[in-house]
Parts: sequence; C-alpha cells; structure tokens
Amino acid sequence: MSDQRPAAKSDPPPDPAPPGQAKAARHLMRACRTATLGTLQKDGGAPYTSLVLAAADHDGTPILLLSTLAEHTKNLLADPRVSLLFDGTTGLAEPLTGARVTVQGRIARDDEPRRRARFLARHPSAAMYAGFGDFAFYRLAVDRGHIVAGFGRINWIERDALMFPAHAALAGAETSIVEHMNSDHADAVQLYATKLLGLGGDGWRMTGCDPEGCDLARDGQTARIDFDTPVANAEAARTELVRLVKRARAA
Repeated sequence: MSDQRPAAKSDPPPDPAPPGQAKAARHLMRACRTATLGTLQKDGGAPYTSLVLAAADHDGTPILLLSTLAEHTKNLLADPRVSLLFDGTTGLAEPLTGARVTVQGRIARDDEPRRRARFLARHPSAAMYAGFGDFAFYRLAVDRGHIVAGFGRINWIERDALMFPAHAALAGAETSIVEHMNSDHADAVQLYATKLLGLGGDGWRMTGCDPEGCDLARDGQTARIDFDTPVANAEAARTELVRLVKRARAA
C-alpha cells in the first residue's frame, strides 16, 4: 500500500480588486503623514508595532527614516518582512467606515539621495536628526496591499496593480517644479489648499509632485491633491497644475 498522501489544496488566488481601488490605496499611502510599522520580534516573540513618519516615492513605494536604536529597526534587520498600516480614519465619527491600507513586503536600507530629499521635504523637522550616525533611510519593496475601503469593500491588491509606473523625467524635474511653485506661484498653492481641498490657514506650500498629484504642507499638517490625468514630465505637470488653479479660481 502506498503511503503517499494527497497534495494539499492551495487557496485560490484572490479576485482582482475592483477598478479604482488600487488608485484609492495609493492616494491614502501618499496622503498619510504617519504609518504603523509591524515587525517580527528578533527573539521570536510577538509581532511588534510602532508609529513612524512615512513618505512615498513616485511609484508609491513607502520611504521611512529609522534609528538603529529603535526596537523596530533591530527586528527588521533580523527579518526584513514587515507591514505598514496607513490609516485614513482620523476624525471620523465611525472610524470603521473609513479607508485604511496595509502594505506588506521586505524592507531594506536605501541611501538614494532623491528619496532622502523627498522624505525631508515632507518632514522638514526630521532634517535635525537625519544625519545622525544611528539614523538611516529605508524603502519597502512592496509585495501586496490590503485595502479596507469601508464595510464590504475589502480587497487584496497585488504589487503590479498597487505600484504606479515611475517616470525618470518627472522625478528629475520634481525639485525645480516644487521650488518654482513655492517661489513664483505661492498664491496658486494656497488656492489648491483652500478652494479645492477646503482647508484653512495661510502659508500652504508644495512639498512634492509625482505622476498622480502633488503634496502640500502647512505647520505640520499635510494634504494631497490628485491630478485628473497622470503626468510623465515637467510639461505635463505644468498643464495639470494650471488646470487645477483655473478650477480653484472658478470655485
């Protein structure tokens, strides 16, 4: 009699997320100023979670600045598998009706200057300690994400759908675009915040421009405004930024 056992049945692949959910997940990942980092304790203990500052690269890849003295960094150096929770429920009367995204993958140190600059533009106060010997930048190589967009709207999103194609031409022009908008068109940036996003206060500044939109900040508050059409270079970004200011003035 053969002692061969029947092969275990694997779970069927998850159904693809409905159109628009990957974009909604990226919007939340780009918009959140902080995230909850989940690591596996290096001594085999329970999973460990902590609050971290977060930024996103042009394709949506999360960027973190971490200290080697922190417990979460000790854990991820032993096992790079991590999760990041981006929480969009703040301020809602019923938090479980709001969107949140968990992103899974492997994290690794990343010293690329452009990503460093992008993170510090979003979190300027971090420049005080970013150069300390125990701090380093990390990027999460995303495997997949899990979005909960409200009751019954729950889906896994695989990497190829979640990540957005990056464009080198736009990435190379980002610094000049942001500087130009803040120095020559500060009134337009202010209109984006107040007229299009309904935010209060003066002094809003642009901190980043990626293929899907731009990031704004004021006194520790951050905001996100999306383009109607993704852009691949500075000229296309200019067209979208002009269109946004026309809409704001009309409002």
